[in-house]
Amino acid sequence: MNAPGEPAMVWGEGLRFRDSALWLSDTQGSRLWTDSSGRWTPFELDSPSNGLWFLPDGSLVGALMHERKVGMWDGNRWRTYADLEKVAIGPLGDMVGDSRGNLYVDDVGFNAGAGEQPVAGRVLLVRPDGTSLVVASELLMPNGLVLVDGGQTLLVVETVGQRIVAFDVNADGSLGGRRLYADLAVLIGPDVKPDGACTAADDGIWVADLNGCVMAKVIEGSVVRTTSTAPKHPISCCVRDDGMLIVAAATLPDLPLHDALRSGQVRASLVEAGSA
Repeated sequence: MNAPGEPAMVWGEGLRFRDSALWLSDTQGSRLWTDSSGRWTPFELDSPSNGLWFLPDGSLVGALMHERKVGMWDGNRWRTYADLEKVAIGPLGDMVGDSRGNLYVDDVGFNAGAGEQPVAGRVLLVRPDGTSLVVASELLMPNGLVLVDGGQTLLVVETVGQRIVAFDVNADGSLGGRRLYADLAVLIGPDVKPDGACTAADDGIWVADLNGCVMAKVIEGSVVRTTSTAPKHPISCCVRDDGMLIVAAATLPDLPLHDALRSGQVRASLVEAGSA
């Protein structure tokens, strides 16, 4: 991925595919990466983005982790699209959107990397006019976000909760009907650490198990397929137009995750993980 002298990718979040190009946020390297020019190119950021999404008009937007804003990419930098300062309490995580231009953004609630004590997280709704509100709360480190059933259901992956929670999406974009979609600690194992997720090509979703070096295909209440990324640890994922599951995965030294990141030894790359 990197030519000699180019910066290395550290931690790939928010992986998306659009118009034959991949895009991802390097949350630890504070860069936005894309191969839209035909080769992997990093854009240096003043403040790192996390979740990425494309609006109905094709504009790229990103959840700015520490700024508590959603930015719109102008080709060189993020410009403010929506200011979430009044509703967000912690770093922003993943993001997904619907065909009407609504965005759903993780408000993680606490900064684990800075050693903050865990608090419950939320999901924020950002409407096309830039207004925002809390639409779900009491989530245990919300992470991957996926809309399924034609946008009628939002799935939220809880990293600390080790599960996937489902919500009905109401006509006004608000959420209701909260229920358990999958208990990953039971289905995969007690050490599961779910991270990013994306829709599968046919039904269900793919979830990255950071601890287990496994991608799990989940359909409500069951794991129907797994694929290994070992020895690399999967972080985020998307499905290319050709049906290939693409995974951003990290090579880690034998250290606890946050220690490994501080050591500067972590490197991320993309893996073709087979048909989605």
